[in-house]
Amino acid sequence: MAEFNSDNTSPETSHAPPPAEPPRSDTESNVLNSATETPNEPPPAESTQSAMDESATESNALNSASAFTTEELVAKSIAPVKKEFLRPPPSSRSSVVEVNEENVNGDNRHEKKSIVKDKKSKRQLKRERQNERKSALNLCPEVAKTEDASACRYGDKCRFSHDMEAYKSQRPADIEGECPFVTAKKRCPYGMTCRYTGTHVAVSDEILDDLREGSEVNVLKKDVQKLLWKNKMKFPKSNTALKQLGLEGKGFTKVIDTEDKEVVDPVVSNGSHISDENACEKGDTVGQPVESSVIPEEGSLDGVSGTDDIRPLKKAKAEDEEEPCYDDPNNGDAIMQDSLDDKTCSASENTSTETDASLKLQPRERKLIDFRGKMYLAPLTTVGNLPFRRVCKVLGADVTCGEMAMCTNLLQGQASEWALLRRHKSEDLFGVQICGAYPDTVARAVELIDQECSVDFIDINMGCPIDIVVNKGAGSALLTKPMRMKNVIQAACASAEKPITVKVRTGYIEGRNRVDSLICDIYNWGASALTIHGRSRQQRYSKLADWEYVNKCVQKAPSSLPVLGNGDVFSYLDWNKHLSDCPELSSCMIARGALIKPWLFTEIKEQRHWDISSGERLEILKDYVRFGLEHWGSDTKGVETTRHFLLEWLSYMFRYVPVGLLEVVPQRLNWRPPSYFGRDDLETMMASESAADWIRISEMLLGKVPPGFNFAPKHKSNAYDSAENG
Repeated sequence: MAEFNSDNTSPETSHAPPPAEPPRSDTESNVLNSATETPNEPPPAESTQSAMDESATESNALNSASAFTTEELVAKSIAPVKKEFLRPPPSSRSSVVEVNEENVNGDNRHEKKSIVKDKKSKRQLKRERQNERKSALNLCPEVAKTEDASACRYGDKCRFSHDMEAYKSQRPADIEGECPFVTAKKRCPYGMTCRYTGTHVAVSDEILDDLREGSEVNVLKKDVQKLLWKNKMKFPKSNTALKQLGLEGKGFTKVIDTEDKEVVDPVVSNGSHISDENACEKGDTVGQPVESSVIPEEGSLDGVSGTDDIRPLKKAKAEDEEEPCYDDPNNGDAIMQDSLDDKTCSASENTSTETDASLKLQPRERKLIDFRGKMYLAPLTTVGNLPFRRVCKVLGADVTCGEMAMCTNLLQGQASEWALLRRHKSEDLFGVQICGAYPDTVARAVELIDQECSVDFIDINMGCPIDIVVNKGAGSALLTKPMRMKNVIQAACASAEKPITVKVRTGYIEGRNRVDSLICDIYNWGASALTIHGRSRQQRYSKLADWEYVNKCVQKAPSSLPVLGNGDVFSYLDWNKHLSDCPELSSCMIARGALIKPWLFTEIKEQRHWDISSGERLEILKDYVRFGLEHWGSDTKGVETTRHFLLEWLSYMFRYVPVGLLEVVPQRLNWRPPSYFGRDDLETMMASESAADWIRISEMLLGKVPPGFNFAPKHKSNAYDSAENG
């Protein structure tokens, strides 16, 4: 691997023009595809043509950034990079890179565009799994850990290989560096399969006793998982709450609504793809979860079937409850006006119906968390995993929250979904975020998390814009159903001892904000805090967040309800401005800004623009890799999982433009960086839009990629629903 000069020059020092770069291959200049997310229906032809014309104009502006003045570039949302650092843009771009065997050898690297392949059938996938199990490289974890073929309790019936000699002859070469478990003075649980085996040292029993407790908690226990698989878990708190709210019983749990034919929420992938085996094996060595107090069910209870049906049942709509359609231009305003607007905030704070009286917590009993002035790292799907949160904690984050987990998947005992609830011991103020469409599933998931996990608060996502979530009535779809929102929040608050917080968007349809009319009601329903993302569901992540509307909502909120704002915080000046413009605002949630520059937390604490060097950025990536190997494992599977999530993160980080290269400071979140040279080779590579360069950075940290490796970024950060906006 080539050596990089990572010594940055001070921004006050004049820079010599960068040297000419050798010509790149077409595919080496491939970039992240930030195209519009594919809507359910094709957009109108006029809208498509308009988008194409606008895209062509923006592309031309990026290609000729040196021809515009600084003011013109800022007006076009293009980062005003100093002219001496600009370079011609690459000739062709693509976001998918497939690396063949010659791609990792010396300077003769070359890439080729990955061809979209047909989806494999279940039979093909099963055959591949069977062939993988027969491989000598698939060594039994217990044999690998102890280096004793007789250590496995399953013996000849074990589905893994016990041939240590065959494994040694075929095992991949060690990666340069030290085993992360050895660095942490722990015994590596992966033994012979660790990719850093040469650095293993003997660990004394005294040290092992001190470290036996582990550093991660909230691991799904096998006995709880089996009860969830069989739908045998009993939820006394949530069942009582649902009964008192009139949401459970005969006629409410098994009747399938004709409008919503699906019984369960979709299985949504949220990033941390940890297999059942890994998730359960880690539970024995990583941490001890809170002792379970959820009661196993011996039979059926209160109309809930005790059969082997693993799908949690939802409530049916009452005959007198009409819910607005998503396509309704009024967005359900008529329902809200009839049911909610008759009450003023002051009257609703002091009165409640007879049904709600037994469930609603009085103000003196309300469980609160002090968010004021604390830097809150938002729950981020895919990239906001535990290793990334650890990096942000090191850099100054105060509050962290796990990735969004679907309630139905949690209740079904899916280990990959429960992995999203993992908590590291360094996360001193930690919450989890869940998403569900119906009061019964949300309430039972909240009760289960409250009893099984160590968390400080539970956040309910009512702002997720993803189609597969919204189409099932969850996420931002709840903004169109205020009565459903009420039932979900009330049932959740009555089912847990932990504080319940809510995250929403300004509304469902752009230009028709409505959350301000629900603020007081959300407080009365029991929420301990509210976060408002300053965009509508239709906007997704396009355009700037509407902080004026966020401030308007804060002004309408009860004084005892902490309200946090979210959207486009990318410098300490943004942070200061939002808190000074609205003193009642408790704090700001930081999301994409932390993905692009996680040292934003340090900038806010130290109130400065950090002209971070490429070497310092590389050290942050090294910390992430070390944390990732501890979390996902130091064997081949863990290394490649860490690489995958590192590449996902790099697909955001390349958008950062160093402070010393900008004509105008600070950088704005909506600025698109033109092609430019860095102040050293490593900084130039980190600024590359090419996925091939991201792979090279991963090779500096995790060794060479396997033959046939390919990567395509998962996220679509600039997605905008053109069909609904047409």
